[in-house]
Amino acid sequence: VQLQASGGGLVQPGNSLTLSCAASGDSVRRYSIGWFRQAPGKEREFVAAFGWSGNTKYTDPVKGRFTISRDSAKNTVYLQMNSLKPEDTAAYYCAATTVVWGRVTQANDYRCWGQGTLVTVSS
Repeated sequence: VQLQASGGGLVQPGNSLTLSCAASGDSVRRYSIGWFRQAPGKEREFVAAFGWSGNTKYTDPVKGRFTISRDSAKNTVYLQMNSLKPEDTAAYYCAATTVVWGRVTQANDYRCWGQGTLVTVSS
C-alpha cells in the first residue's frame, strides 16, 4: 500500500485542521492506519490509530481534541484536529501496519509510511 498525507498548514491556537491519508495499491480496511508526529529536535511519537476492525486509539495529550476516522469508499483515513495548541506543531505522518492492535503505538512496527505534512500552530 502507498500512502499520501496532506492537509497541513499554519493555524492559530484554538483552531482546527483536518489531515488526510489517502491510500493506493490496496484497501485501508486491511490495515491499521496510524498517525505519528515529529517536532523539531524530538523523536517521532504516536498520535492516533484506526484499526482494520474499527478500533481507535489516541495518545493522552490529544484525547478529546483529535478524532481519527476512515472513509472506506475513498480509501482514506482522516485526522480531525480541534483546539490546536502550539505544542501540536510538528510534521505529521501516516503509516500502515498489520501488527496486533496492542502494538499500534510502536512506530517500528509500521512498514509503510507516507510523506510528512507540516502542521504549525502559532499566533
